[in-house]
Amino acid sequence: MRISGFAEKTTGEVSDNYFYSRPPGSQIGAIVSDQSREIPSRKFLEDRFKNFQKQLEEQPPERPENWGGYLVKPVKMEFWQGRKNRLHDRIIYEKQNGTWLIKRLAP
Repeated sequence: MRISGFAEKTTGEVSDNYFYSRPPGSQIGAIVSDQSREIPSRKFLEDRFKNFQKQLEEQPPERPENWGGYLVKPVKMEFWQGRKNRLHDRIIYEKQNGTWLIKRLAP
């Protein structure tokens, strides 16, 4: 699947609402994980999680300042499914004047 469109960063309020709707363990996991950075071991990550969990006790964590999301407003989506003999299905949904048009493309 391929999506083309416009993306915008969500507001702090939207990010807060989503962050606090997640289970407490997921909130802590988001805080202790320096996403995509190299770590020495799985144990390192689990120890960080346990230490932070102890620090919090019964209070909820604060959403990290850099944690949030993006809202994607699609204008075109392509779905591709492999089929026998290279006769793949390719279906395009394209928004024009507020209406989604559906087209089939040759593989």
